[in-house]
Amino acid sequence: MEIKAKKKKRPLSDRLRPYGYLSPALISISLLSLLPILYTIYIAFTNYSIKHLDDYTFVGFKNFINILNGPLSKIFLPVFVWTFAYALLSVFGTYFIGLLFAIVLNNPDMKERNIYKAFLVIPWALPATIAILSWKGLLHETYGGINILLQNLGIISEPIPWLSNVFWARTGLIIVNLWLGFPYMMNVCLGALSAIPKTYYEAADIDGANWWIKFRKITLPSIMSSSLPLLISSFAFNFNNFMNAYLITKGGPRVPGGSQFAGGTDILISSAYKLAMDKNLFHLASALSVLIFLVVGTISLINMKMSGAFKEVD
Repeated sequence: MEIKAKKKKRPLSDRLRPYGYLSPALISISLLSLLPILYTIYIAFTNYSIKHLDDYTFVGFKNFINILNGPLSKIFLPVFVWTFAYALLSVFGTYFIGLLFAIVLNNPDMKERNIYKAFLVIPWALPATIAILSWKGLLHETYGGINILLQNLGIISEPIPWLSNVFWARTGLIIVNLWLGFPYMMNVCLGALSAIPKTYYEAADIDGANWWIKFRKITLPSIMSSSLPLLISSFAFNFNNFMNAYLITKGGPRVPGGSQFAGGTDILISSAYKLAMDKNLFHLASALSVLIFLVVGTISLINMKMSGAFKEVD
């Protein structure tokens, strides 16, 4: 008969020591992340605003109803559609542009590829704020470099209203986002391409496969498994990409017959910022922020489940 040895109980000081080491990080996360999130959720269920700073009360789901099916629904739905389209076009646009450059630069016979990489990574290396403000100057209707160049080349006869027309303002924001984002995707794709065994392509050459079949059957499936989680995180980033809409257009131009809370290029996060900082409607801004979190979280979860990102690799 075996006698099980009693497990020696560790002293309390030893059990508490790891928490002491982690306490700076835990305190920082609690103060800078957890508490603001909980406070935002709390405000979303009250009528806290400039009119009710001291006497705000709990109103339940009233703020969410006003946004989804009330007076603000005419603002939320169009802005949501534009935000979703903006994030989707930015993600897939930057990915395929980056993939195209990565395939070209992955050619071992190109001796100058390191030089090209250095130039192509410049948009990623520049501080984003400085780059975006530079693009604001380039997109100026009268003095902007883009319109001047296009006119000198004879491509256009009249300046394009990049900042005063809703369609062109949205087009300009997407162009800026593609320019800023493709170097990151290019580096991701370069890393994924270097991990594909060359024997796959050698076998395809023996079978007589052309470049399109090799791309569709070998390259794309091989890099998609490693880059798909990054695409999901990139979608979440672009869905909340506040800087472009605010620094270039301030959310404008104004949509004819639209609302004062959202302009033609405002995305959900910039609309929430305007509700809070310009109109002092903190309750509605908090409710909108919670909705943004739910939308991004739900879309990311669905994409991860459909892509098998949660599955363990044997």
